[in-house]
Amino acid sequence: MTENINREITLLKPEDVFLIIDRVKQKFDFPIHFHPEYELNFILNGRGIRRVVGSSMEEIGDVELVLVGSNLEHGWETYNCKRNKIYEITIQFHENLFSEKLLSLKNFKPIKDLFARSKQGVLFDEKTAIHLMSKIKALSSKNGIDDFVKLLKLLEELANSKNQLILSTNIERNNQFEGSEKIKKVHDFLNENYARKISLHEISDLVNMSQSSFNRFIKKRTGKTFIEFTNDTRISYATKFLVETDLSIGEIGYKCGFNSIANFNRFFKKSKNITPSKFKSEFKSIQRFK
Repeated sequence: MTENINREITLLKPEDVFLIIDRVKQKFDFPIHFHPEYELNFILNGRGIRRVVGSSMEEIGDVELVLVGSNLEHGWETYNCKRNKIYEITIQFHENLFSEKLLSLKNFKPIKDLFARSKQGVLFDEKTAIHLMSKIKALSSKNGIDDFVKLLKLLEELANSKNQLILSTNIERNNQFEGSEKIKKVHDFLNENYARKISLHEISDLVNMSQSSFNRFIKKRTGKTFIEFTNDTRISYATKFLVETDLSIGEIGYKCGFNSIANFNRFFKKSKNITPSKFKSEFKSIQRFK
């Protein structure tokens, strides 16, 4: 998607460890953009702002904490926010700040995995954002060794935090199920067969489990029922098609395995809090660098 927008030239200097921008603002009007630097964005008092990360587009709540990976398009817009004092802290650091050799060490694996997830954008829950707010504020722009250590510890806490949400649809690079061969097998099967009806019997046989055992297994590992998990996959593909193609809403719904436009609209709105047609029109109208 980055072929339609331009790269932002950030203020992060080659010799700096990271750049921190701490400010109170009344509106967000910077166009959607991308850059090779990683970006951690914290927003307080921003309810109603619209976040765009890759193919994800959502209104945010009062507290927001997101990690955006290298060259992933992103931006925040005022949209429905009525607040006039929005607190934002943006931290940017070089994509090669941590070498591959360092990240390959056992103790750095959680951070390495976090960086992999950030290629699609990672949203941390409100509890994590509030808990880490003081540590984010404590980072200094002096870029000393102490500041590097603080950044490293912050990334470690983020990497190990619970309830992380992958934002952008990126089916090919989905790595949420590392370490579970059965879940990966189910995930891969759904990505190949999402357009057709898939029975519980069929998917249970795939992983050599009874239907009742599989139901408990999928719920425990994903927090969702098999039907919810399947529909999430279909909605992910639908979002991708809405953003990247000119197919009609009906064509996309049927292409993604929904048996009627009504069902497609209902599941999409439940997942994204917006109808497919409105999502498509609003996503295309977003201001971008030209």
